[in-house]
Amino acid sequence: MSSEKDLGTLPHWDLSNIYPSLESQEVDGAVKDLSARIKKLNQFLEKEKISREGEIPSSIDRTAKLVSEYLQMTNDILALSGTIGTFLHGYISTDSFNTLAKRKESEFERITVQIKRQEVLFRGWFGEVIKQGTDFSDLIAARPVVKDHDFFLQETVEQSKYLMSDEEEELASKLSLSGASAWQKLQGTVTSQISVPFEREGIVEDVPIAALQNIRRYDPDEQTRRRAFEAEIKAWESMREPLAACMNGVKGTVLTLNQRRGREDAFHEVLDQSRIDRETLQAMLGVMKESFPTFRRYFKAKAKRMGKDALAWWDLFAPVGESARRFTFEEARNFIVDNFGSFSPRLAEFTRKAFDQRWIDAEPRKGKSGGAFCMGIPLVEESRILANYDGSLDQLSTLAHELGHAFHKECQWGLTELQRITPMTLAETASIFNETLISESALEQAQSVEEELSILETSLVGTSGVIVDIYSRYLFESEVFEKRADAELSADDFCEIMLRCQAETYADGLDEQYRHPYMWAWKPHYYRPSLSFYNFPYAFGQLFGLGLFALYKERGEDFIPDYESLLRNTGMGNAADLAARFDIDLRSPAFWKSSMDVIEWRVERYIELE
Repeated sequence: MSSEKDLGTLPHWDLSNIYPSLESQEVDGAVKDLSARIKKLNQFLEKEKISREGEIPSSIDRTAKLVSEYLQMTNDILALSGTIGTFLHGYISTDSFNTLAKRKESEFERITVQIKRQEVLFRGWFGEVIKQGTDFSDLIAARPVVKDHDFFLQETVEQSKYLMSDEEEELASKLSLSGASAWQKLQGTVTSQISVPFEREGIVEDVPIAALQNIRRYDPDEQTRRRAFEAEIKAWESMREPLAACMNGVKGTVLTLNQRRGREDAFHEVLDQSRIDRETLQAMLGVMKESFPTFRRYFKAKAKRMGKDALAWWDLFAPVGESARRFTFEEARNFIVDNFGSFSPRLAEFTRKAFDQRWIDAEPRKGKSGGAFCMGIPLVEESRILANYDGSLDQLSTLAHELGHAFHKECQWGLTELQRITPMTLAETASIFNETLISESALEQAQSVEEELSILETSLVGTSGVIVDIYSRYLFESEVFEKRADAELSADDFCEIMLRCQAETYADGLDEQYRHPYMWAWKPHYYRPSLSFYNFPYAFGQLFGLGLFALYKERGEDFIPDYESLLRNTGMGNAADLAARFDIDLRSPAFWKSSMDVIEWRVERYIELE
């Protein structure tokens, strides 16, 4: 693990412009304000009899007035709750031992659980309003705020078909705090607090699991990577039973609620959430599967470079070529800002602000969540980015990825919360576009064959994860849902399914003795009860982003306003309609293949450089 001296001072994010501190009166005041706003909306819904069994207004004007008031109150509540929630999570995600933050989050969640109930009541009522003959077009035209939320209201009507009774929905929402959401929290707490004794250069240190994973991925010495892998596997083995219980709890809840709500299967809700159809998903998955032989050629070429017959899991991210080059945090900042500037001054200036105003928490440490993510803060119109930076080009690319999420949010500020709800498929658009900007710029600036090889390696490590590994996770979650419908699964079951799915995607590109049976244990994506299959959207974002990047290369600066407009509108249209602005047909395998061609060219170039 690189020292602070190697990387410079790694920043912790600054949350003080949101609220001064956890103990501040401002936080407590905001929570009280939120509680009062939620209570006011509850009174409004009750007074106006807004529920599925409630009253249907006799006129368009009356209906529009009620819808308008609901939208305005809900947007205010969501902006305030989003700000408070991000602030509290900012403490917990960087220090899971912080009991004060956890207590405040628990109090906050007991208040916000009512928001789901309010949403359900309105959805059921509005679905009945339209079902019983109110003309949607006339209603939309009746008031500006209603017209501004046209797409949200269309989705509300469609999703009203999949509701339990009002009482059941309210009970499910309340039970989630002690059920699926509690299992999700437990997984996050368990995985963030694991630390492992690990020896390097004769010194044994307690290493947080996220830092150990970085050693397993990126250390130039194979024996060190292998020891890190073995230590990581032992750590997961020690926690396998509670984590298996978490997985069973979350997936069992999702299955029960989907069945009760009349969903066709586990995919039904996630396709609606993703704003795509099955034809689009199958077109993309088919092209992904067809690409596996190409990726296996890359894996074998990498193994040959390393003097091995086949890669082990600890070799997948291993540095090749001059990839031992490390970037201090300041060097990473300058590299990213400079290369973003070649695309868009606005993106570069925004990125500079994110670094300078300490929006990024970069230091790996005990109690901090692994991986990386970006959170928006509605009331101050900023973002915060969590990373576990280690100086590698891959981690630099991760920073660029998360800055893409932040820029996406930047393009949407000024819209209401309900207008900004972006499906997970399109949520990866700007992040993948940013990654591509970095990799393409780095390739153009390569000073030697070794440096070009290093950059291609970093790019292909990322894309193989997003295509090959993501497909294995998609297969894993599909099988888990299928089997969990019949009975709980053991930790052995999860490991067996995981290894089988990895075998199907990696095949002979990876040594069958050294795959990772516990990928299910530490990936937080599996444990989100409100968001299943948070895997294929990464592939969607990767390939969609590459397709957009190809259009940028073709159109130049004229592309940028359309791109920023797309980012601004991802909450106000389905994926197919938004893509059609660029003459992209998402249901056509041809589009996905054209994006995959870019990746295949990189594989061929990588092999040529042997």
